[in-house]
Amino acid sequence: MATVPCTEAAFKLTPLSGMGTMGSREYYTMTEGASTCDKQASFFGGDAALSEGAGYGIVLGFGIGFSLITTLLVYLDKRFNGTNISSEFFNTAGRTVKTGLTAAVIVSQWTWAATLLQSSNVAYQYGVSGPFWYASGATIQVLLFGILAIQVKRYAPNAHTICEIIDARWGATAHKVFLFFCFLTNIIVSSMLILGGAATVNALTGMDIYTAGFLIPLGVIVYTMAGGLKATFMASYLHTAIIFAVLVTFLFKVYASSDDLVGSPSKVYKALEAVSSSTRDCSAIPAKQNCGPVKDNQGGSFLTMLSKGGIIFGIINIVGNFGTVFVDQSYWQSAIAAKPSSSTKGYLLGGLVWFTIPFALATAMGLATVAMDLPVTSGEAGDGLVPPAAAVHFFGKGGAMMITIMLFMAITSTGSAEQIAVSSLIAYDIYKKYINPKATGEQILKVSRVAILGFGLFMGVLSIILFELGLSLGFVYLMMGIFIGSAVMPVAFVLTWKDASATGAIAGAVIGQICAMITWIVCSTFERDADGKHGTVDLDTLGGNYPMLAGNVMAIGMSGIVCAVISMMNPQNFDFNTLKDGIALIDDKLPELDPEENDQAMLDASLKWITKWGVGFTVVMIFIWPLLSLPAGCGDGTCGVFSEGYFTLWVSIALAWGLLATVVIIVLPLYESREVLGGVIKGIFTGAKASDSA
Repeated sequence: MATVPCTEAAFKLTPLSGMGTMGSREYYTMTEGASTCDKQASFFGGDAALSEGAGYGIVLGFGIGFSLITTLLVYLDKRFNGTNISSEFFNTAGRTVKTGLTAAVIVSQWTWAATLLQSSNVAYQYGVSGPFWYASGATIQVLLFGILAIQVKRYAPNAHTICEIIDARWGATAHKVFLFFCFLTNIIVSSMLILGGAATVNALTGMDIYTAGFLIPLGVIVYTMAGGLKATFMASYLHTAIIFAVLVTFLFKVYASSDDLVGSPSKVYKALEAVSSSTRDCSAIPAKQNCGPVKDNQGGSFLTMLSKGGIIFGIINIVGNFGTVFVDQSYWQSAIAAKPSSSTKGYLLGGLVWFTIPFALATAMGLATVAMDLPVTSGEAGDGLVPPAAAVHFFGKGGAMMITIMLFMAITSTGSAEQIAVSSLIAYDIYKKYINPKATGEQILKVSRVAILGFGLFMGVLSIILFELGLSLGFVYLMMGIFIGSAVMPVAFVLTWKDASATGAIAGAVIGQICAMITWIVCSTFERDADGKHGTVDLDTLGGNYPMLAGNVMAIGMSGIVCAVISMMNPQNFDFNTLKDGIALIDDKLPELDPEENDQAMLDASLKWITKWGVGFTVVMIFIWPLLSLPAGCGDGTCGVFSEGYFTLWVSIALAWGLLATVVIIVLPLYESREVLGGVIKGIFTGAKASDSA
């Protein structure tokens, strides 16, 4: 029977050992027609926080609203700044995007539903190590991609897609193979957007999960079709600003407020200690909820980086996310769109700003959910419902609205980037390459827009398939590297290693994927199923940490070995400078930039700069920072378990990083675009156009 919130008390506080006068939330529901309240076995076991109408209002209203706003901005830019939306501009944004907007776009398109949801899930599972490994394990790829971004400017300034570059270097066979991997990457990323978004909208509003999955990707089709990549960039900036505004609100609520259970690092610290205490009575806690010491964590604590599960997740996260950056056309498109001097700086700044979203958000919402002992089951956490639970607890309907809007911003910005990426691949790498080699710019533009519409509808159909298969956000996130990780090394070599051969690249990608899938499946047979038996291959055993770890590492490792060995046996000795003549522009020319923008010395210096800082930050985030956390707490007890002072420092870093990132990512793009914005504002009030003053 349906459950409703208890009329006499929505919740009550019960004491937890070690928490003094504070306590743990106990949520209750009442079966319709009954006279007593029953303890709720699941946070989402009662009525949805928002009405179904609110769900439709957010999904459709925000979709239509942002389409109108972004389309208007594109129109104003075209009218008063003279921007011509040719096929080249539609797919490259004119190749003149500056550092701030490049960074904002990177942050936006890298902020998936998983960024907001899965990061808090691993905090809920592993404690402080989860947010760190999610953030660091998915930041380094963006930092290192800056090396490839400047290589595009050095050797392939005319390129529209990564597959064009592969075709110009390795030929048609390699082009087809990596076109497959690029499409597969777009599909996997889109599936995670839909899974996380639809599950959250369903949980918070009661909106039908199939309807939500179908409608969510449709909201961005209009403005993406109207303005192409530039419209996507404009919308991405607005989405990023909203995401950071909500993020800061949650941060201060958890660590700088007067909440009775949380509100300061000290309160959260004591609550986390109490929840994981070995003396806690867990007999009344429903199954599959956190209670007692954390398995395979140092001291059983949530407050340690010495977490076996956290480290395994970190490795899977690092490997899997190399695939979703290096093989995702949307990142190559952003590199192509950026000015040469902005490409490296934009990726470095974007990566460092993005780091704070999963790190700070999950350190706040994920740990708060554990600290307050909210009744979130492991299944709900896997679906990404940890942040919604904390948001609803803190702010009620307002919290549900904030997390839904925040999530919708993430989904639509990344969804738009995926749509324009797929449209570019279809227009340039299928239509122009194999169907109409003499295609005009007008034809390319038409095909691009049709492809956006087609992929948007496909994303809706894909959502129905995924839900019928019973896949969760967490499962897809962990398995993505198994399917696309084998393409990472060959794609990385295409602009960095002159001896990498077409045969080596193809063999590495294909053999790596096959070996990864075999390893994944075989290892799953050693996992115990729900009945405690070995030998079963199903979603539960395939989703185990060890099968996922083995499959991900095999994908990227075997691919790199095969590609390197075959290439060294018959090196290509490729001249990268020939790429400049191997890719043609369609109906435009390269932008007229300052001479130093295309100066070879500047490009060489930029490569050295991003290599130094990209590799440097990678070493800090993957090795130095985690190692520095190991002595934490040695003076107070078990080494590796944070003391209250160390946890306060940890939280302070998250707060400071979050605030600084918010200011930078909102203010810098506006400052850099002040002349363009000034031209639009002047045109609105005076009717003057850029050409009038020329």
